[in-house]
Amino acid sequence: MGFTVKNSLIAVVRIIDGFNEWVGRAVSWLVVLMVINVFCVVVLRYIFSVGWIWMQETYVWMHGTVFMLGAGYTLLHDGHVRIDLFYREASAKYKAAVNLVGSLFMALPLIWITFDKSWPIVVRSWESLERSAEAGGLPALYLFKSVIIGFCILFGVQFIALALRSLLILLDVEMDSAEQQGSEA
Repeated sequence: MGFTVKNSLIAVVRIIDGFNEWVGRAVSWLVVLMVINVFCVVVLRYIFSVGWIWMQETYVWMHGTVFMLGAGYTLLHDGHVRIDLFYREASAKYKAAVNLVGSLFMALPLIWITFDKSWPIVVRSWESLERSAEAGGLPALYLFKSVIIGFCILFGVQFIALALRSLLILLDVEMDSAEQQGSEA
């Protein structure tokens, strides 16, 4: 593989990894806000007998956002559940082959289907400026539905980075251990 092609692929992987690293760290702060929000909801409800639907919806939306936008970050750090009876003790090349095939023929097609099926739903939500169905709920449900598109993009590009990283390993291109693992550890 030519020097410039190799360097270009490594650069693409680094950019995608860096972006998902940044998004994952940013989104993780929602967990802190979620804990504060849930604490307030519980205190207000059970001590003061006050409840606001918008506060309850806020932690549900934050929870969904963390999981949807954090999926690429989790993939970057190999944190997704895997049936690894054979994978755990396998060689780096075997793992790379499994990751390449899985990315190209399983993950990316499923992400594309998710994107394709959710796009019209998100567009309709924006066109109607969809609101919560609950009285007193949050007014901008269309923003939350847009997180589905963000999920598809972030998760999809991270699978592309995984596929490229796997290809480089299969072609015996030298990378440092952090790049081979997909993290900056």
